[in-house]
Amino acid sequence: MRAYSSGQKAADVAKGFSRRRFLKMSATTLGAVAMPTIIPASALGRDGAVAPSERIVMAGIGLGSRGTGDLRSWILPDPQAQFVAICDVRCEKRDAIKAMTDKHYGNQDCKTYIEMMDVLARPDIDAIITATSDRLHATVSIRAMRAGKDVFTEKPATMTIAEGQVVVRTAREYGRVYQAGMQRLSEANFIVCNELLRLGRLGEVKTVYAHLAPWGNVNMSREWLPEQPLPDPQELDWDRWLGPCPWRPYNVAYTRGGWHHQHDFYTSVIGEWGSHTFAQCHDAIGMQDSSPIRYPYVPTPTADGMEMPFANGVTMIQKQEGWRGTCGIRYVGSEGWCACADGYARPEVSNPAMLADYNKILQDYLTRTGHVVGHMKDFFASVKNRTVAVANPTLTHRSMSTVHCANIAQWLKRDLTWDPVKEEFVNDEQANRLRSRAAREGWQIC
Repeated sequence: MRAYSSGQKAADVAKGFSRRRFLKMSATTLGAVAMPTIIPASALGRDGAVAPSERIVMAGIGLGSRGTGDLRSWILPDPQAQFVAICDVRCEKRDAIKAMTDKHYGNQDCKTYIEMMDVLARPDIDAIITATSDRLHATVSIRAMRAGKDVFTEKPATMTIAEGQVVVRTAREYGRVYQAGMQRLSEANFIVCNELLRLGRLGEVKTVYAHLAPWGNVNMSREWLPEQPLPDPQELDWDRWLGPCPWRPYNVAYTRGGWHHQHDFYTSVIGEWGSHTFAQCHDAIGMQDSSPIRYPYVPTPTADGMEMPFANGVTMIQKQEGWRGTCGIRYVGSEGWCACADGYARPEVSNPAMLADYNKILQDYLTRTGHVVGHMKDFFASVKNRTVAVANPTLTHRSMSTVHCANIAQWLKRDLTWDPVKEEFVNDEQANRLRSRAAREGWQIC
């Protein structure tokens, strides 16, 4: 990986601003000496358009089905952004993303790359979106931030506690905006549900529930699929696909979703939905920069019902049932309860009067925090204003640490105590070793 001096670091951080200043200065200078001409209003940022010099220039690194959806639904339609490049180790995905992007913009300008460092070296790119499988989210994010790019990463954002620590440190040291794809933090129904707790409408809250994916097993497979002949690296680069993970023989099934439920590639059934629901709970109860202090072993394949107390006296319980939709949360207080999940137009509440001023609750939150409804829009606003995104590095790392600690308790089949200040297990050397994983040569990020 590239080494940076403090001067290089500052230069990288300023790239996005320098590019815009240059374009603005160039336009002013040329306007003073060139012959009069007709300039489209869109080029000047009029009539509701965003001037090219103010657009966020983006590239994608590893856009699977989820990332393709993000691009199609959130990035391409948004005039604040301009998507210019796709990096993927799979030729079919590179070609598909390029075709979709070029069709949208009506040109042939989207560039394709196999090596991520080549696209990260482009000085015109302000931000990247990465949506690989779990194994590479942190690696790509850290490399991108070190190259001076802001980052939108899909979830689960890390494979280990150590990765999360590096993400937090890197974002701080390089002055980067980082948003993880826990999009429910930016959806009105979930926002209002969290606000009901924060505003005291539920009374004293001692218990919160986080929805757990109703499938899979915390103890994931470590078996290799049968070896198949390696494809041409231009069609699919297997070494790059593996990234930091331990080497194993190629099998095309891994690249078509077969990485799920594999220990080397996946954060388990807990990470699948817990990366969303834990973050919601952490945010609601004010534990954005902490994690539960105890993780009792649950002798079931999914750890359904694990009760995880925080130092502030609130206990989070992960549950597989209790909601009509997916990725739900439920908060229980001395004066009532509220719950939300995908498909809920508004939160469910114990007393309908809690939602009588629903719109005001939402607007007051947006005014107080500066966030906006819409997760990618919140990211874009943070990039432009250099503010902290809602799914920021700290909240992401701490809620993912909760995922990893719960996994480790299940793997070791014993209760664990966690020190959220030191970020280590208390008197358990074996558990502490599992806070990180070895990375293959050339893929280390620490």
